[in-house]
Amino acid sequence: MNTLLSIETRNAVLHTMATLLDKERAAIVSINKKDLEAYKGDDISMFDRLKADDKKVDEMIAAAKHLASQGDPVGVERFSFKHDNGMQVYNKTASFGTILIIYESRPDVTVEAAGIAFKSGNKILLKGGKESLNSNLKIVELWHQALKQHNASTDWVEYLQFNRTETQAFLEKPTQKVDLIVPRGGERLIAFVKEHATCPVIISGRGNNFVYVEKEADLDIAIDVIINGKSKISACNAVDKVLIDENLQDKEAFINKLISKLNTTKIQVLGDATIAKNHNLEQISSNEVWYEEFLDYKIVVGEIASNSDAIAMINKYAGGHSSAIITKEIEVAKVFMENVDTAVVYHNASTRFTDGGQLGLGGELAISTDKLHQRGPIGLQHLVTNKWYVHGNGQVRS
Repeated sequence: MNTLLSIETRNAVLHTMATLLDKERAAIVSINKKDLEAYKGDDISMFDRLKADDKKVDEMIAAAKHLASQGDPVGVERFSFKHDNGMQVYNKTASFGTILIIYESRPDVTVEAAGIAFKSGNKILLKGGKESLNSNLKIVELWHQALKQHNASTDWVEYLQFNRTETQAFLEKPTQKVDLIVPRGGERLIAFVKEHATCPVIISGRGNNFVYVEKEADLDIAIDVIINGKSKISACNAVDKVLIDENLQDKEAFINKLISKLNTTKIQVLGDATIAKNHNLEQISSNEVWYEEFLDYKIVVGEIASNSDAIAMINKYAGGHSSAIITKEIEVAKVFMENVDTAVVYHNASTRFTDGGQLGLGGELAISTDKLHQRGPIGLQHLVTNKWYVHGNGQVRS
């Protein structure tokens, strides 16, 4: 077991990591180009996430610096109690121990998610996808350089070069202690990890996010929020479904404008039976489509009778990630936000803000659709468990 690194050492490693990422920027971009050229799959969202260009390297550097500037999440007092017998009791945050992050395609996870787990005092095991192997190995090499520079063991960040069979074997019978697993990727990866893991798993769930345009919506806001929600199709916070209130004023003109704007951005618009018929769109093949996360240039527009029907529809079909209501009515928004069962709910704002950096956490390990132990973006302060410290001078219980 690795002894907890001091906060000074953890911060110094992160600062050095930021410096090395900048210094090795050209090498990272060049190696990543080889990964991009070698990718032969047809998953456009995976290809998009695989990219580590100059802008992405800037984001990695910013993430490392920001993490270094934040307070220590370990050892924070959450509760204290003085027992009648004189014992002093404290509950403080504690690191998990070892965290395994299994992810697809995104080399930036090798910095950002690993950085959050490292700053939280954990040993990191990384298992990236084969499509980003070269980029990941280069970044892990920088982690090791940064650790060595501050006399810390390179064991703190370890890359597992496992194929699917080896990964399954490791999940079922780990050859070292693993306290928590975080899968970052599509539904198949998450299902695979859940099926085989023998320790707790934080589910960084699917998107399939809904926007409900309520009858008292500001139509300009509605258009902006929906278009922005579809601006990055590979993101788990992208919008896939739009529900339009059947009593919306100027409904047909609004839908025509929305379809036209979406088509301009190359988004294919599908409709439910009503919308497809009235607006000459392709109709969804079945209600099962409402369950789908697209990660693609398509969106479904449907008609709904009321706020309560929209809530019921979202709670049935959405992925538990993000949802939005567009309305001028505060009370209507309040009912929607209190009753929709998603990790993040929005009133008159884009679902694209579901992101640790955007919601004030500085970054995120994952966006959890679980309800235990943390929901939504998991930031530095959430990636801890807790421990009880009890100080006595010989007390025994009678």
